[in-house]
Amino acid sequence: MRLIDADHPMFARPVVRWLTAVLPLIWAALELAAGNTGWAIMFGVAGAIAVYELIIVGPSGK
Repeated sequence: MRLIDADHPMFARPVVRWLTAVLPLIWAALELAAGNTGWAIMFGVAGAIAVYELIIVGPSGK
């Protein structure tokens, strides 16, 4: 079961997939810089899952 459905019409445009994947990682870096390790880990994991599902695996192209 995929956590993020890359085949959803919202993710049809590459820029939306990239922003959905990268923004949580940027936020994780900001949280880490602010000293909030717990939030940084949560956003980092969410960003890593999004990068895997939306960028590495990507849409199936059906």
